[in-house]
Amino acid sequence: MLAFAAGIAERELGAVVDNPIVFPETGEVVSAGNFHGEPLAFALDFMAIALAEIASISERRTDRILDPHRSSGLPPFLASRPGLDSGYMIAQYTAAGLVAENRVLCHPASVDSVPTSGLQEDHVSMGWGAGRKLQGVLDNTARVVAVELLCAAEGVDHRAPLKPGAGTRRVHELVRSVVDPLEGDRPPGVAIEAVAASIESGAFG
Repeated sequence: MLAFAAGIAERELGAVVDNPIVFPETGEVVSAGNFHGEPLAFALDFMAIALAEIASISERRTDRILDPHRSSGLPPFLASRPGLDSGYMIAQYTAAGLVAENRVLCHPASVDSVPTSGLQEDHVSMGWGAGRKLQGVLDNTARVVAVELLCAAEGVDHRAPLKPGAGTRRVHELVRSVVDPLEGDRPPGVAIEAVAASIESGAFG
C-alpha cells in the first residue's frame, strides 16, 4: 500500500496538473489548469482503509491476550489481583473505541464532490479531507498497537522464566524502557501515549 501511494504521489508531482508546463526550447511557461487531485485522494483513502485493518487486527490480538479462556493461562486482563484489579481491561476499551472511530474515518472522502468557483471546478477530489482523515487514522492506529504492545509485554512477564525469541525480546525491552510492569491498577493513558510516541518515532522499526 505504501509503495502504491508513493508511486501515485511521484507521478502526480511530475504530471501536468497544477504544475505548469515548461517548454525548454522556448523558455515558455504555461499554467496548465486541468488540475484534479483524485489520484492522490484515492491513495490517501486507500491508506486509511489499510491502516484501519491493521488496527482492527491488533485490537483482536489484545482481546485474546486479556481473555483467560483464550490466553493459555494468563490472568484475566493481566491484572495483578484478578477480581480486584482491572489490569488492562480499560486499555482494551480504548483500543476498541479507536477501532470504531477508524471505521467512521475510513468513509472515502474521494467519493464526494462539492462544485466550487462558480462551477468552474465542477468535480472536486476532496483530497484535503482524505489527508486530514488519514492523519486521524494514523494517530488512532499508533495507540491501538501501543495497547497491544503493552499487553504483550505484560504477558511475556507473566510467562517468566520462559524467555522470548530475539525479535520479541527487543520489542519487550523497548516497551519496558518507557513503561514499568503493571502493579495494581493505574490510569492507562500515560503508558499508552509513551508507547505510541515510541511507535511514531520509529523505535520499533
